Amino acid sequence: MKDLHTKTVKQETPKPTWLKVTYDQRKVDKMTHLLDGLQLNTVCAEANCPNLGECFGSGTASLMILGPNCTRACRFCDVPHGRPAPVDLLEPTRVAMATKKLNLKHVVVTSVDRDDLPDLGADQFVRVINEIRKYNPETTIEVLTPDFQGKTELLDRVIAAKPDVFNHNMETVRSLTPKVRYRATYDTSLKVLAYVKAHAPKDMFVKTGIMLGLGETDPEVYQLMDDLRAIDVDFLTIGQYVQPSKRHYQLREWVPMSRYEQYYKEAMSRGFKFVASSPLVRSSYKAREELEAVYGK
Repeated sequence: MKDLHTKTVKQETPKPTWLKVTYDQRKVDKMTHLLDGLQLNTVCAEANCPNLGECFGSGTASLMILGPNCTRACRFCDVPHGRPAPVDLLEPTRVAMATKKLNLKHVVVTSVDRDDLPDLGADQFVRVINEIRKYNPETTIEVLTPDFQGKTELLDRVIAAKPDVFNHNMETVRSLTPKVRYRATYDTSLKVLAYVKAHAPKDMFVKTGIMLGLGETDPEVYQLMDDLRAIDVDFLTIGQYVQPSKRHYQLREWVPMSRYEQYYKEAMSRGFKFVASSPLVRSSYKAREELEAVYGK
């Protein structure tokens, strides 16, 4: 197998069949109505996730706090970039109520980047975690956070709230990071993951995710795996990048299933506790399964 996978996919190239998913529109509409009624955003809808139909149809969602507008404009991401609204201090209670109404056993809470705030959004994560715990004591909580500019005092606040899983995405390999991410750096993301792993309780798992099809090579992906294992990251997700529009970063390749299987084997051999590697995998897709795999239930 070649190490270099840099062929650019032309815009007119048909999308692979695995992107054509089916779902129950009635269940999706019901879920959308519930979330709209609580004035909550989801990364599922804002980022146009291909799994929205399946997840909404099964009554699950990744809740996105701190508004729909991001202060960064990463070239791979379809979340809107713009001036954010003030922090909504009632949002944590609405998130907790949504978790209760959906009867979620595992909830994923993520956010846009809020570089405009003094705390960069960290305190809202803490408030959300505390409210979920108040109304849903049996629900496990996963946070998917921004990098908080690598500020450890902000990471400490979220760690102290004790989510069950602390997720921060690397997104891609070192060489491509400056091309597809805005403000975020490879080393800052590694620093975030390393700091959380070193300072979190032993029963808090640390997780990250990457996309394929951006032009990465096999050695670069393996180096990223080695970098993650050197700081003892527990969970890794690997999925296909889908170019949201012509103005976004150009898709280089629809990665074949055989390479996802190859990366899965390589990652597991390096000692990750759980690896999800498949085209439709996203960082929060079927997130409960990683804890079930670890705990055996």
